[in-house]
Amino acid sequence: MIKREIFEEAIFQAIAKGSTTIAPDVCAAFEEAIGRESRPAAREGLQKTYDSIKLSAQLKNPACPDTGWPIFYFKVGNECQLEGGMMALEEATRAAVRRATGSGFLRATMKHPLTGYDPGDNVGNNVPNFTYQFVPGKDLEVTYVAKGGGSECFGGTRHRVVAFADGIKGIEKVVIDSFVEATRSGGICPPNVLGIGIGGTANIAANLAKEAACLRTVGSRNPEPQFRKIEEDLYTALNSLGVGIMGIGGDTSVLGVNVEYAYTHIAGICVAISSNCMVARRGSFRVTAEGAMEEMDSPNWFEGR
Repeated sequence: MIKREIFEEAIFQAIAKGSTTIAPDVCAAFEEAIGRESRPAAREGLQKTYDSIKLSAQLKNPACPDTGWPIFYFKVGNECQLEGGMMALEEATRAAVRRATGSGFLRATMKHPLTGYDPGDNVGNNVPNFTYQFVPGKDLEVTYVAKGGGSECFGGTRHRVVAFADGIKGIEKVVIDSFVEATRSGGICPPNVLGIGIGGTANIAANLAKEAACLRTVGSRNPEPQFRKIEEDLYTALNSLGVGIMGIGGDTSVLGVNVEYAYTHIAGICVAISSNCMVARRGSFRVTAEGAMEEMDSPNWFEGR
């Protein structure tokens, strides 16, 4: 039995880590982008952003002033026993979000969509948001993702439907057109980690795109050759656009392109994009059946699926 105080602490630590400390794969992508950037202004922008990221980790301050939506992904062992059950897990998550907001790891950015009422603690209807995956074993894995307002609201999430006759070229055209439209103002904070969902219903494709953007490590590849080829082709095409950091021009428009898919209906293919801003914030912890808490560099979300 995993005690509530232990999994609540793991959730809080996931928020604190995700808000302040950027994952090693994202840091490596920054270093690669800085090394190959040919435009001085873009190189300076990337370098200063990277320096700020490292300073945030040292000072335990948020890596971005927009701490975004509090989104949680739980990987739950089939034999995992939680004190209070799954309802307690969600209650503990809300408590951890309130604590993180009060501690300064999160800004109070969540408001009622019509009245503008601000509870001041980032907890409200359907927020924080929960997604579950059930797997063999007894452990609990929690990943916190900060999905920023820029990457989400200003065109960073889009979907369209293409016909089977349009094929891969049609899918890629949707992605490129959507990315161009979304980056015109620099509002989605490029260079992005771009997630793409192919197939399923509109919400399935959108969820897959978000998971691909937020939970796949930068530099990882889809194990299926056809989808890996789409990732590679789009990575080359999008970086050739010259969008650069915050839209000022440069050699790196995306840090990575991650594709996930679902089987679809013969009527058509849903294609969704979800952009994750350049700091790509996430924090992951595993809690073992014995109550030990282990920090994870990767969310481990797609392994074993």
